[in-house]
Amino acid sequence: MRVRGRRRCRACGSEWSYFETGEPACPDCGSLRSVGVDEDRTLHTDAPVTLDLEAARSALADRPLQEVAEQAERAARDYVNRRGFVDAGALQALDDSYLAAAELRTVAGELRRRSAPADDAEAHFLALLRGAEDGDRPEEVPRSLHTARGLATATVVGDYRRDVLTWVEDGPVDGDQAPPVRPLLDRLRAHERRIEAIDGAVSPGTADRLVAAARALGEYLRTGETDARDRAQEHLGRLDMAVE
Repeated sequence: MRVRGRRRCRACGSEWSYFETGEPACPDCGSLRSVGVDEDRTLHTDAPVTLDLEAARSALADRPLQEVAEQAERAARDYVNRRGFVDAGALQALDDSYLAAAELRTVAGELRRRSAPADDAEAHFLALLRGAEDGDRPEEVPRSLHTARGLATATVVGDYRRDVLTWVEDGPVDGDQAPPVRPLLDRLRAHERRIEAIDGAVSPGTADRLVAAARALGEYLRTGETDARDRAQEHLGRLDMAVE
């Protein structure tokens, strides 16, 4: 959405940045009546939110695994739903915290629905529960959770691609850069949809390569470095070959 980020409270006169608080209420008096101070509206999709898994970790001591998974799934979903990749008009990187939270959401949902998850699947979930707040994901993925990583990756890259497209269409990319970007975005979308169509049944390496392509494309748009664009094309080329 496009907002006037600098706000002035009509009730008490305080000014604050919506980009910093992510809340429409005045931080001083709580009033919802405010006016935008900035002359122009700025594209903004992110929110200053943190992933908090402490309650789910604490529940491990005395609650069934399925209940812990449900708590973790809810916390990860709330975090992902509030996050975005354009902050006050600036395109951001596809960060590890978002990736880890999205995978935790998917894995937790899988375990919540299983009456007796395998030991390696449970261990993977617990590793995510310990590390997702810091953006840590286990490198090794149990075969039974390959689809979970695949689906989580497709969702994440789709979220990022849509924000990138919105940012490009908002106008910060000049005419020289815009033409080669859209075909790359279309290729990202094609691989997302393929992974979704096969219910995430790809190797973790394939999933990680799709993330690498999205990250390289984002880096190219943020910095203009053609090396980043070339890396995005290389990753997408290898994904194309894998499909063939």
